[in-house]
Amino acid sequence: MRNRYNTGRKKRGIGKFLLVLLALIVIGCGFVAWKLFTPYGPQEVAQTAMETADQVTVSEQESWIDFVPDKSEGISVIFYPGGLVKPESYAPLAHELAEAGHHTIIAKMPVNLAVLKQNLADDIRNAYPDEPFVMGGHSLGGSMAARYAASHPDALQGIFFLASYPDQKGSVKSLGIPALSILGTNDEVVNATKYQNGRAYLPEDTVYYTIEGGNHSQFGDYGHQSGDGEPGITGEEQLSQTVNTISGWLEGIK
Repeated sequence: MRNRYNTGRKKRGIGKFLLVLLALIVIGCGFVAWKLFTPYGPQEVAQTAMETADQVTVSEQESWIDFVPDKSEGISVIFYPGGLVKPESYAPLAHELAEAGHHTIIAKMPVNLAVLKQNLADDIRNAYPDEPFVMGGHSLGGSMAARYAASHPDALQGIFFLASYPDQKGSVKSLGIPALSILGTNDEVVNATKYQNGRAYLPEDTVYYTIEGGNHSQFGDYGHQSGDGEPGITGEEQLSQTVNTISGWLEGIK
């Protein structure tokens, strides 16, 4: 009787353990789903920038958002958003680049993760076969843009990174195209060690620009990102420095 009693207790214990384990798995899956389906979204400035104005026509396609200047005076731009950030959040950046004469296109990624469709730029380039492009991105978007460039060595005229860096799979060091890297001093999201290591995969003549007081979140307009540092400048000032730096860099690309 004692053995049968002990066996029963063991079975009940295993059953409880499995129930707890199942509950933890369900909770974990629920948290991941919640993160994926509640990405950072556009705030007021970004929502306004999604409207056609100031000689820029804004239109949404199935897989990207177009910012077309009335008079195109420079190279076109493909932009990959940061991870779990809605593409509309970068409308202020795209709108101002378009005002400067650059047709700018923000990619729409599956569940807002560029890692799931890093070759989306193929579709964009095929839609505008006569336009030369540079490509860039914010955070994860920049890393995936680099991987695209590395696997399409003749596709782009340049690449830029906002709070981002290439990895070994995205090495653009030997592509023979200009590169630009912009980082804020108050950025506490970007991995500093990986950022420094990423320099090994960039050309020696890469242009580096530091925004004093800039943080990670203010490269877009989607609110304060979890874990980021507090900015020492306004979002408007960070946007202005970013646009001016990219525009000046683009002027040197022929």
